[in-house]
Amino acid sequence: MQKDSIRIQKYIAECGVCSRRAAEALIEAGRVTCNGRTAVLGDKTDGLKDVIRIDEKIIKPQTGTRVTLMLYKPRGYITTMHDEQGRKCVADLIARERLRLYPIGRLDKESEGLLLLTNDGALANKLTHPGNHIPKTYRVIIKGALTREHLKAFNTGIHIEEDGYTTRPAEVEILEVKDDRTVFYLTLYEGKNREIRKMCAALGLELLRLKRDKVAALSIGTLRAGQYRALTAKEIDYLYSL
Repeated sequence: MQKDSIRIQKYIAECGVCSRRAAEALIEAGRVTCNGRTAVLGDKTDGLKDVIRIDEKIIKPQTGTRVTLMLYKPRGYITTMHDEQGRKCVADLIARERLRLYPIGRLDKESEGLLLLTNDGALANKLTHPGNHIPKTYRVIIKGALTREHLKAFNTGIHIEEDGYTTRPAEVEILEVKDDRTVFYLTLYEGKNREIRKMCAALGLELLRLKRDKVAALSIGTLRAGQYRALTAKEIDYLYSL
């Protein structure tokens, strides 16, 4: 292979098949081959000389127009393009586009807000690579008040015992304290599974509602639940610049 070869999961993502994380899962499941040999994590390809297959289907570099959509994911939808159990998924909300898109990152079923979907594998890799620490801002509503101890924990990192890791420092901006609830912005610089829910649980906070408002400076704006729009060229250039 050439010196500029890349890991197979990155190649699959850049071909617009799925996210790199999903590609890693396909490799681990033994569904990916390189030149007839079952691929393993760590294998590389230059994409030109090698033949990469998923379930015997050859994967080729992406051609045509690259599209990235911003969707306001409503609560009650799962972040996937197909669900074998027939549950509502984000693909249902953009079905009229007839495009092969996949989500950049995830929002759990009961969370809502800004979700990007794309067929641009390079952009997806840019925004999900753990080393890039792309900030994501969430509007969080909890029951009760945030104490100084809570704020310090968010700012310094919270140990998630069930997963055996400590979160990266996060930023908190209190928006409203009213009656028996507190509304605040929480900005994270990593994207672990159900992280905010686990952070709140570790601090004994009852989470009432969770909405992603921003990815870096890109805001959900006036979109309502279930609505979406295409990103502008300027917005895509901005995301690539991060």
